[in-house]
Amino acid sequence: MKTFFIGLLDWIYKKKCYFCRRSDESVKMCSKCYDSLEFLNFGKRLALDGVSVYVAGVYDKNLQKLIRGLKYHNQRDLAFYQAKFMWEYWQNITDESGFEVVPVPLHKDREYKRRYNHMILVAEEFCRLSGYTLNTKLITRVKNTKPQYKLSPAERAENLHNAFKVNKNAYNCGRILIIDDICTTGSTFAEMIRTLKNAGINDITCFATTTPNP
Repeated sequence: MKTFFIGLLDWIYKKKCYFCRRSDESVKMCSKCYDSLEFLNFGKRLALDGVSVYVAGVYDKNLQKLIRGLKYHNQRDLAFYQAKFMWEYWQNITDESGFEVVPVPLHKDREYKRRYNHMILVAEEFCRLSGYTLNTKLITRVKNTKPQYKLSPAERAENLHNAFKVNKNAYNCGRILIIDDICTTGSTFAEMIRTLKNAGINDITCFATTTPNP
């Protein structure tokens, strides 16, 4: 009887894949669903004020669900899989070390409401995988901007103007790798680049998980 109840509890509390709902592997994202994620071509996606921007994957099906689950539905365990996907792509770009990883910050009011910054969770996992240094103090969002997805490119740029502030005391003279989940027009990266360069920080690279504009 004891063995039966132990087995029943294992069955009840066994993790199911968030994507296919199977529990064979007892993980949040099974290997089959993870392997369905598609990389974009390896190489620079665009340049913003001389800064290279890379994008890892195709914004479709499971990658879209992964990002939305982590960002909006409190599925924090998915941060590992997003970071793993980014890291596997990034190893095809460079084998250089010494990056300081800077996740795109949320305004304090939005982070308080959401209870976490999803990109900090991804950055933490990315740094564990890469050995890079996490830096969440270098740049903060001081303007509580509107959601970007409904705005035109010009409105996005205006919405983000002067949205960030640099804490130069938190700069360790390393190479900055800004990471975000979605790069649509590049306006968030562009404003962060402008703010960092105005503070005298010029060694910058940007890296997003995906783009809706393949």
